[in-house]
Amino acid sequence: MKISLSPATPEAWSGSVLALGIPQDDPQGLLEAMEQRFNIQLKEWLKQKPFTGKSGDLASLQLLRGDCTTLVLLGLGEAGSIERDSLRMAAAAAARAAQGQGGSLGLLLPWGSVDLIADATAAAEAVRLALYSDLRFRSKPEPSPRPEQVELLGQWPTGLKQTLETVHPICAGVELARELVAAPPNSVTPEELARTAAALAHEHGLELTVLEQSDCEERGMGSYLSVCQGSDMAPKFIHLTYRPSGVAKKRLVLVGKGLTFDSGGYNLKVGAAQIDMMKFDMGGSASVFGAMRSIAELRPAGVEVHMVVAACENMINGSAVHPGDIVTASNGTTIEINNTDAEGRLTLADALVYASKLKPDAIVDLATLTGACVVALGDEIAGLWTPDDALSSDLETAASDAGEGLWRMPMHSSYRKGLKSLLADMKNTGPRPGGSITAALFLKEFVDAGIPWAHIDIAGTVWSDKGRGMNPSGATGYGVRTLVNWVMKQASTAEA
Repeated sequence: MKISLSPATPEAWSGSVLALGIPQDDPQGLLEAMEQRFNIQLKEWLKQKPFTGKSGDLASLQLLRGDCTTLVLLGLGEAGSIERDSLRMAAAAAARAAQGQGGSLGLLLPWGSVDLIADATAAAEAVRLALYSDLRFRSKPEPSPRPEQVELLGQWPTGLKQTLETVHPICAGVELARELVAAPPNSVTPEELARTAAALAHEHGLELTVLEQSDCEERGMGSYLSVCQGSDMAPKFIHLTYRPSGVAKKRLVLVGKGLTFDSGGYNLKVGAAQIDMMKFDMGGSASVFGAMRSIAELRPAGVEVHMVVAACENMINGSAVHPGDIVTASNGTTIEINNTDAEGRLTLADALVYASKLKPDAIVDLATLTGACVVALGDEIAGLWTPDDALSSDLETAASDAGEGLWRMPMHSSYRKGLKSLLADMKNTGPRPGGSITAALFLKEFVDAGIPWAHIDIAGTVWSDKGRGMNPSGATGYGVRTLVNWVMKQASTAEA
């Protein structure tokens, strides 16, 4: 699918589907212009729908003409309060309305309501991501035709030819994350994640190190290795590195939780825990894989980016870790495992110790870590924990620009007492109240003092049962665009 900018007006554009964003009261008179062009009583027809231009309104009219087969009208709300998210939602709706018709889609929205280039890029991403479908596991896939060409209509200033150059690499990263999360656990195993990393390294010139179980044992990663004791799948500790062509003035580390399946261990997931969905417990690793795929193609200058994933399964057999076992992380911290279903933080503990040894300027980890975060923030907003105000501000801005919900949560140090153990240095879980806070405080213990660090809990945002905006139902690829935006901003400041 080719996405381009076009100076054509809606009165002159020809193709398959013409989609127009209509604010309430239609201040530009687009409805009247379409009445004249197509010689139809459009306003009268819309009264029957009804279509008033409210945000989320959509009306589709089959024209059966050679110069335009379908007219799609997209409500945008009040003209003076249109935000970039409104444009994203409208662009995604236009894409879905055009699906199945093939040909070309012409899309006109009020570009420049926020920022001309950013608006166009956001809409282009929304169109592509809304049309994503995963047919890999169908025996007889029946793909629905999608537009071969998308033209963003508008009066574009000269010199914007490269405006949409970031769309493909960023969307390709999101799509990779979606594919990894959606795939069944017998398809995406720790070994398969390592193979995916090898493919990225080969295709995009990245450096790859994979630590096998014996390597991890030598490094004292007892916390991580305890999680996979009951699995027949060997763990894979994956370290992928992007290095810029010039001097790297900043070093960043992206850490992703990589549980390719989580049974809960002997604290088995039962009842409403949806054990069949625990394939998405590697959503954090999928996000950082996707981000690295995008970054590798965008090739930002001045910044070195590392990806660290401690991949494994949490399963049950006679060798599985017991509730009550005490293990030792690679920094020497002893941990009493009072809940084997709080396994993600055990893998992240050794991953964060490893990340700290890289002496980075910042570490950001993403993890489907706690149900408590889902209870607090639902499925559209991820939780952010960090003691660093500047890092928090940068990540919140990156998420806002990406249209991904992110909310900073408290990290009261007094909650740390909930992790006290009678025997070991700490337990892996605290009391149920404030569970997402104690989880973040647990992780903080494994980051070297002085390194800016942030933890993002994506347990609610990694999957969507109903779909929303540019996210079809299923895996969302949440976090890729936030991380890419953050890295690109760090690169620009490093070069300044």
